[in-house]
Amino acid sequence: MADGALDGVRVLDAGRYVAGPWCAQLLQSLGADVLRVERPTGGEDRFIFPVGPDGASAFFVHCNRGKRAMTLNPTKPAGRAVMARLVAWADVIVANVPDETLAAMGLDWDTVHAANPRAVLATATTFGTSGPYAGRLGFDGIGQVMSGSVWMSGHADEPMKAFVPWVDYTTATALALGVVSALFRRERSGTGTRVEGSLLGSALASTGHVLTEEAVGHLGRVGTGNRHPAAGPSDIVPTADGRIIVQVIGNPMFARWCALVGRPDLLDDARFATDELRGINGAELSDVLRAWCAARTTAQALTELAAAELPAGALLSPRQTLDDPHVQTMLDQASFPGAAGPVPAVRAPLVLAQGSVPLGAAAPALGEHTDAVLASLGFAADEVARLRADRIV
Repeated sequence: MADGALDGVRVLDAGRYVAGPWCAQLLQSLGADVLRVERPTGGEDRFIFPVGPDGASAFFVHCNRGKRAMTLNPTKPAGRAVMARLVAWADVIVANVPDETLAAMGLDWDTVHAANPRAVLATATTFGTSGPYAGRLGFDGIGQVMSGSVWMSGHADEPMKAFVPWVDYTTATALALGVVSALFRRERSGTGTRVEGSLLGSALASTGHVLTEEAVGHLGRVGTGNRHPAAGPSDIVPTADGRIIVQVIGNPMFARWCALVGRPDLLDDARFATDELRGINGAELSDVLRAWCAARTTAQALTELAAAELPAGALLSPRQTLDDPHVQTMLDQASFPGAAGPVPAVRAPLVLAQGSVPLGAAAPALGEHTDAVLASLGFAADEVARLRADRIV
């Protein structure tokens, strides 16, 4: 097997929940050796959305495959001494915790850079490290509501937060890009740097076009449900046996759609002359689309739309997603502590023709590699035993 693009890069994953661990998971998918560090009782993300008899978390399985894992309490002096050796070992340190917590763990930038000038420190916070909200705690939903995304989702009288934590995942992806860039820079400069991300920053980057439009046009947009406010027909509508999304954007697509649904007259209607106008008057277009889809099964509608080169897809439940034949080509099999057998798991969402590696088949058990890691750092067996007795690891 060819070496991964990041083969030989050592990553200390001191993250929690999604943003930090998923950043490290992306680095692992490029060949990095990732060591996950959790407190002796386990991180919170090990137990959210439990899927195993011992409480193993679906989040943990998804974000930590192929990593090694050790336990450590770095807030005690003996734990800080272990952390110092880990910092010296690492090329990259990932930690999505506030700066005060970084300092308590011995992972603040000044400490890291003094101990290991070549190390890259990648951190993510809720609001960033400057501005009036710096230092406040928060989760993915904070980024969603403060960026304008939730306001524009759902309906005018009921804004709707997305169920999936997309702000966490976009922050993790941006952090991973920052890490790779910092490693590339290190090849020229010889020194590491700090990479900073924030949940609100990632969310604002995703809604930037909405904010620009509002700043210039003062439109005061509100949510329009599943209907696109600036193009049409673009909506989720029922079929005879399910629901599909159809997204018609641009005049050529609109012309093909009009021909498909037998409404060429709409091409000459001034209300539908542009994407903007089709968005404004999209409710009527959605009604036409709804009537056309209601007379067809999902499979029939998708086949006809694909033949007309119109983007469309079926609305799937999580179970239907797992059963979809195309989705199955994007899944691996993974295991986790307490599982009766392998379970479907999503592959990394990036592939290099040369440089990607398969994600590991298993997420590590709590502290699974603690003894081996400590031995590799030079701790003798009696020292490891003492650390365990003192509940440092």
